[in-house]
Amino acid sequence: MGKIGLLDLERHFAFYGSYHSNPVNVFIHMMFVWPIFFSALVLFYFTPALFDCPFKCRLGLVPNFGLIFTLLYALFYVSLDKKAGSLAAFLCLICWVSASLLAKNLGFSLAWKVALAVQLFCWTGQFIGHGVFEKRAPALLDNLVQALIMAPFFVLLEALQSFFGYEPYTGFHASVKAKIAAEIKNWQDKREKKGQ
Repeated sequence: MGKIGLLDLERHFAFYGSYHSNPVNVFIHMMFVWPIFFSALVLFYFTPALFDCPFKCRLGLVPNFGLIFTLLYALFYVSLDKKAGSLAAFLCLICWVSASLLAKNLGFSLAWKVALAVQLFCWTGQFIGHGVFEKRAPALLDNLVQALIMAPFFVLLEALQSFFGYEPYTGFHASVKAKIAAEIKNWQDKREKKGQ
């Protein structure tokens, strides 16, 4: 709870949550964020190996940029919250392994086509979610790095809270809800002033 800056989960969640308050938009993100992460890993499979590894030949797992990308996400999520972060880290690793196996079996040309189709479909769905339901531009237009890094963890936390009542610590969701409401009000006030 005393964390600030980069590891301030409340601040991150409130920022992202203020752009995702409409239930339909939240549902769209729950459906599309992890496929975006997965398909990005399919694309990263074709980056060069960083070092030679014995399991590369047998399983097709290449220690490349995709693995670094996965480990950075996983470590960041664990540092934000040990329980949900560990689950997110596990999901990231599962995505890396399965994306690698899929990319290896599909081959370069087909894997790229499939991954790009998934990216296009999922990003389009999310932009529709923001434009039609949220009626607010996506968070990535205000903070690209935070939005891209937090998106998978945000939707996981949202699902854990919705289905299991999980919160990283007592009072987390009440505090975040208040911060989200304040951020949305601030955004609406700015929008009204611009419209005058």
